[in-house]
Amino acid sequence: MLRSLFSAKFIIPSLFFLGLMVAGCKSGPEEIDEIVIDDDYYEFQSFSLDSYEIPATILLPDETANIGASTKPEVDHYETDIKWSINVGPNFQMLIEDYGDITDLIESKKKELAEQKFFKVNYIVDDKDMIVYERTLVVGGSKKASPTVGIEHKSYHVYAQRAINGFTYEFKSREEGHEKLIIELMAKSIRSIKPVEKK
Repeated sequence: MLRSLFSAKFIIPSLFFLGLMVAGCKSGPEEIDEIVIDDDYYEFQSFSLDSYEIPATILLPDETANIGASTKPEVDHYETDIKWSINVGPNFQMLIEDYGDITDLIESKKKELAEQKFFKVNYIVDDKDMIVYERTLVVGGSKKASPTVGIEHKSYHVYAQRAINGFTYEFKSREEGHEKLIIELMAKSIRSIKPVEKK
């Protein structure tokens, strides 16, 4: 009887500490946020870029998307210029540039991201015509350094190229990036682009 009590006295605490050790060893690789780019466009409205010298249509978030979007998208563009800015409310800004016959924009952007030293970059979407990535500021000028202590400086970005009637266009988020929801909507907008055939 004494032996069984003695065994129980030491076995139960041992099992408890073993459980704690197993739970503490479950730290795996760093998780990367997912971006959902599906074909569900119920919160989007069709918008023609044809009158702004881009022969294409695009689906943009409407007022039901809950991003502070206005009902009418605004396009900043000067005639004969090769740059555009599409703004849907105060939180959604997509930048566009005409690159003519240059077709390796994605490769060039990925090379630029690999060579910079101030941000850790995690790719969420890595396709031949579009990348979506999470960018985190690091300390010490090295991508191997630990993230900054305290507030984490993290932003989300999208960069894409689309061929429209023989010309390559760059579509991207602003340099400082956006929150994840905005980038998810922006990536869906870029995927929705359809060229308009000139008659």
